[in-house]
Amino acid sequence: MSGDPVPPKRELRISDAEREAVVARLSAGVAEGRLTLPEFEERLDGVLRARTGGEVEPYIADLPAVAPTVAPDEVVELNSFAGEIKRSGRWTVPRRLVVRSKAGTVKLDLRHAVISYRVVEINLATQAGSTTIVLPAGATANIDGVNTSAGTATAKVPSTPEPGSTAPHIVVSGSTAAGTLVVRYERRFWRWRW
Repeated sequence: MSGDPVPPKRELRISDAEREAVVARLSAGVAEGRLTLPEFEERLDGVLRARTGGEVEPYIADLPAVAPTVAPDEVVELNSFAGEIKRSGRWTVPRRLVVRSKAGTVKLDLRHAVISYRVVEINLATQAGSTTIVLPAGATANIDGVNTSAGTATAKVPSTPEPGSTAPHIVVSGSTAAGTLVVRYERRFWRWRW
């Protein structure tokens, strides 16, 4: 009704677009060195659990008010022929990653990556090579959408998130022919991590 009072913005539920804008601010904070990776992860967890604008405010109160002018790309394509595609360390993971590789190796190490999206899609079109995806602790991956031909696809991680989990969920689809796909967590031996 027209006579009903309008609640303040901080009491309104936030939309997906507003939540993604806040996550983009947090990602920019990491990229600029304003936040450490553990601080980012802690704040991201809080933002993903938040329901109202007021619940989100504490996580961005000490960051610049202006959102980054360049947001992470929604879709990124990586292509290689008889070469190597490798991403590791701190890199920004897009919402959707398309990987095409023939007679080469692909390694996507997400352990220290900046992952702004709750669900990330990876679409593969690989032939005669190996693909390894290393997930951060707690992340999950579903590889049911991958078609194999004269090759293997193995997930050594849970395929569905636990109820209430805020860890990233990776959905892998596409095809791999005459090659291997392995999705796993970090391997450890004594002082080494890979």
